[in-house]
Amino acid sequence: MLDAEASKSTPVTDKKAGTNWWAEIKGILWLLLAVFAFQSFIAKPFYIPSESMLPDLLVGDRLLVTKYPYGWSFVSPIFHPLPHLAGRLFGHLPKRGDVVIVTPPGKREDYIKRVIGLPGDTIELRHGVVILNGKPIARGPLHYRDIPVDDNSTCDPSQYPGARQPGPNGKMVCHLPIITETLPSGRSYDTVDLEPDSQGDNYGPITVPANDVFLMGDNRDRSADSRFPLIEEGLGGPVPWEYLGGRAEFTTFSLDGSATWNPLTWFTDFRGGRVGLSLHPHQGPKP
Repeated sequence: MLDAEASKSTPVTDKKAGTNWWAEIKGILWLLLAVFAFQSFIAKPFYIPSESMLPDLLVGDRLLVTKYPYGWSFVSPIFHPLPHLAGRLFGHLPKRGDVVIVTPPGKREDYIKRVIGLPGDTIELRHGVVILNGKPIARGPLHYRDIPVDDNSTCDPSQYPGARQPGPNGKMVCHLPIITETLPSGRSYDTVDLEPDSQGDNYGPITVPANDVFLMGDNRDRSADSRFPLIEEGLGGPVPWEYLGGRAEFTTFSLDGSATWNPLTWFTDFRGGRVGLSLHPHQGPKP
């Protein structure tokens, strides 16, 4: 009887369940949508391709850029440009001294610059000194910083004459002249001051229009920014705030450009000491 009852149990089947390809595709699509939404509206990585923000940002640095501090605009989605729309959703103006990414009008690539002027500000430069609302921005004494020379930071003698020198350990460095600027709010940052009267060292005065910002690179003599027209790869003057894509927060890691096909070089390519560096200006007392 026991054997007979056992024979009536659910029959064993050897039919194998097939792959549900539609479920797999939907899972991938949801993942891509989540990545798109996060990078468009929360934060995205950013790569430094130029030397316009020396001395604090080097070619090969990777950053985290947050998208929400100033609200969202037509340049917020990672796949832009979208059709131009004025204004921002839940918009907030940046603070002077913020490091921001900006998509110049008519271009697709992002630039990274520092906010110097806000709506209503009068901006002028005389012999490299920034004059904000009729008063020169406070400048500290000239000092020097050594940037290690590598495949990404070559210290091209044509761009930095006399700056490429042996460092204390015998390795080559880029010996850069530094001026610390301090804004009226007490926020400060370092700038590179290569030449006393280079192109862009004398500019204005102009008044920043409503909902525009005036942006400059910290490497003042090697930066195409609001001082230069679009035809010269500049920003064409003050930039409407809807072209701001976000605020730079900190470095995630940095590469010196020495990696090759050999996997062993992938580890030595990392620059030491450049992980987690804050890109917010130092906040001190008002000058």
